Amino acid sequence: MRAILDIDGTLVDSNYQHALSWFRAARDHGYVLPLSRIHRAIGLGGDLMVAHLIDEEAEERSGEAIRASEAEHYFSVIDEVQPLDGARDLVLALKRADHAVVMASSAKPEEVDHYLTLLGARGLVDSWTTAGDVENTKPAPDLVQTAMAKAEGEQDAILIGDSVWDVEAAKRAGIPTLAVLTGGYSEAELLEAGAQAVFSSVRELLEQLGETPLGTPGT
Repeated sequence: MRAILDIDGTLVDSNYQHALSWFRAARDHGYVLPLSRIHRAIGLGGDLMVAHLIDEEAEERSGEAIRASEAEHYFSVIDEVQPLDGARDLVLALKRADHAVVMASSAKPEEVDHYLTLLGARGLVDSWTTAGDVENTKPAPDLVQTAMAKAEGEQDAILIGDSVWDVEAAKRAGIPTLAVLTGGYSEAELLEAGAQAVFSSVRELLEQLGETPLGTPGT
């Protein structure tokens, strides 16, 4: 089994830092957006955020500049980001169960590198993805498909993620999703998007699934 693990909001508690960074970046270029609206877009590919949050004209005029500002703002607070409870234990449990583990992120390579160090996971996981691996970001399936391809020799796959964009990307790639609430999306939103099951956290997911963390969730 290939276990495809989202990082932001699933393994590390970074969604709100990202939301604030997008708010500040947009404001730098004359756009003041409600933080609540930005949060609903976290998990969407960064290349799609400006058009999604503002409009296509803003993307054409200021998209690259806003993304550059977001990166600067985020790196100013990245040291505040902490692993979520159970994140490393999940990786260890999956490896003990002989699953191939790939961290699937469209974050910048330096962000993913930071997270691998933060989680102490560099020597544990089979592989990982970054923004440089795909042209089309979530909710397109490319990132999930690329992560799956990095675990050659395995057949079945499942994604563990926190956002509706994760669920949609996995669905388009033809695999199920186990979702967690730590990204700030509601259980109803995640189930409506198509998640197979929703857990309050990675820790609860581990406790519920016990010895077979990718088996059928108990009731």
